[in-house]
Amino acid sequence: MRRGGRMKLKAVIEGIEPVSQEWRLKARDYLNNLAIPQGSLGQLLDLAEQLAAIKQTLKPSIQRKVVVTMAGDHGVVEEGVSAFPQEVTPQMVFNFVAGGAAINALAEVAGAQVIVVDMGVAADLSELVEERKILSYKVDYGTRNMTRGPAMTREQAEQALTAGIEIVEKLVQTGLDLLATGDMGIGNTTPSSAVLAALSGLPVKDVTGRGTGISDEALENKIRVIERALEVNKPDPRDPVDVLAKVGGFEIGGIAGLILGAAYYKVPVVVDGFISSAGALLAKALAPDSVDYMIAGHRSMEYGHRFMLEELGLKPLLDLNLRLGEGTGAVLAMNIVEAAAQVINQVLTFEDAGVSRNISGGSDA
Repeated sequence: MRRGGRMKLKAVIEGIEPVSQEWRLKARDYLNNLAIPQGSLGQLLDLAEQLAAIKQTLKPSIQRKVVVTMAGDHGVVEEGVSAFPQEVTPQMVFNFVAGGAAINALAEVAGAQVIVVDMGVAADLSELVEERKILSYKVDYGTRNMTRGPAMTREQAEQALTAGIEIVEKLVQTGLDLLATGDMGIGNTTPSSAVLAALSGLPVKDVTGRGTGISDEALENKIRVIERALEVNKPDPRDPVDVLAKVGGFEIGGIAGLILGAAYYKVPVVVDGFISSAGALLAKALAPDSVDYMIAGHRSMEYGHRFMLEELGLKPLLDLNLRLGEGTGAVLAMNIVEAAAQVINQVLTFEDAGVSRNISGGSDA
């Protein structure tokens, strides 16, 4: 990795600040004065407070919404950890470009632009890049098989992280109010479980699920594969870049970079499910204050996601039994985030509305 990229990564990590407590309190006071029973809009008010504090205004804008879907392949699929063959990854990238995937349909509902990024697909996608249908930050043609050694070099891990940061940097220059993370990569629940186990110390069997719907026998194999990868590589939980390099994926690193970039540029970021949350765990380990800028879009059906949310300290907005990825859960949550912004933007205070306050101390209207 070029020295400039490493310097950028270091500068961004060091430049991430906690969300302003002054603005949190200012937003909370304002929200408590809205002409509604105090707290009656529940988590929407918490979201509105977070948005106001991130953007440092009582009128936060949620106009330009973007979901970035990071694509990458994984050498560990050689071990039979997925129900789908690896060629599905590039096939799905073409489907994203054609507008025929679930993320396209749901992003349209949210009014969000879909940006697809080749982080490390094991296929030549240069035609799509030349036609400007996808972005390419390709680190390599898929990671290596992590049961036989590191999934990538440390330099490649840093390159993946920096790619995510650079994408956010470019989006901010053209206007970005709300970011969502997404992924595509056959086999990527395996490195995501490995990242969770490595960073949390939880047993592999407790954090590993069925991914695309594998059988009981295949699940047992998947658990053994992850345990072997952790034993072979011994990732250092105190060094998140080492964890990413040893047992991660290029798209997982890219997602972590997106979140770091969002935190650095003070943009709220809706984190999708299991794979995106693996990236979020890495981002938190690199820059703990980055969590202030994260919004958990949903709780995935993938078993280990509950532990990721606990590690992040985030409460999901939705619980719809989703397990697709692509950013689908995150874009579904975008309208809720926008609704929170509308509450603080449009609902009048008691004084402005000429509404008498509740003098009984109760919370019911």
